Amino acid sequence: MATSQAETVPVPDPELCKLFESIENSFKSTDLGSERWYILVIACLTTSRDPEAAKDLYLYLVNKPDNQYRGSGAQTLIRRLREALVKSISLVGVCKPIEAILAISRVERPEDRDLSTTREGWQADEVNHKRAQGWFQQIYTRNATDTIGLFDAHKDFAWISGEITYGLFLSDRKVLDDVETQLVVLPAIMSQDLPTETHWHIRGTRRIGVSQKDVQVIWDAVKTISEFFDVKLTRVPTVDQVEPDV
Repeated sequence: MATSQAETVPVPDPELCKLFESIENSFKSTDLGSERWYILVIACLTTSRDPEAAKDLYLYLVNKPDNQYRGSGAQTLIRRLREALVKSISLVGVCKPIEAILAISRVERPEDRDLSTTREGWQADEVNHKRAQGWFQQIYTRNATDTIGLFDAHKDFAWISGEITYGLFLSDRKVLDDVETQLVVLPAIMSQDLPTETHWHIRGTRRIGVSQKDVQVIWDAVKTISEFFDVKLTRVPTVDQVEPDV
């Protein structure tokens, strides 16, 4: 007997769908646009104790009734989700992003797969260095020299930050733009309850032009997702606490 389509099409977890819908709705009051909320969500899911929940986000999106994520739209979506996961490697390590992308691949429709690559042939060369420094300067502005100077006695970290974290991962903005890159960085760091770097990237997100009001929406969304996974963020600064340093 043939298996019916209803029995074979995977569906997202209903409780996660409620969470996704709440974050999606929260972005409607912002100037961030309607296509950026899920970048924040996948960054938080990747950092969480259940990175495989990335598949539920993918299913939530592709099952939207307006068919926005069909055909070429689905390939654009997977390219954006994948890039968020690639950037997350520099923030949370490689294992959780691998779990997330493998979970997506198990439910991905074959016709929606995107076979492109973004970093084939990458080199830690002068072009990479200049691109990395340019983006680092945009985020840190007047604090750039002092911040990298924190690693004067630990220069491997300065090199990794410049050539790899910013060079290979974060300054490559072919798929995700400036704001979307920060929608990976700030949520992934804040989800780990890291006070110093959360401060830096609340400040950096403000410095690239995101309003204080919209950064507050981002902050609230990260907190909401963390609480869904029973994680309390007790050490990160508030948006108001960082504002005088912007």
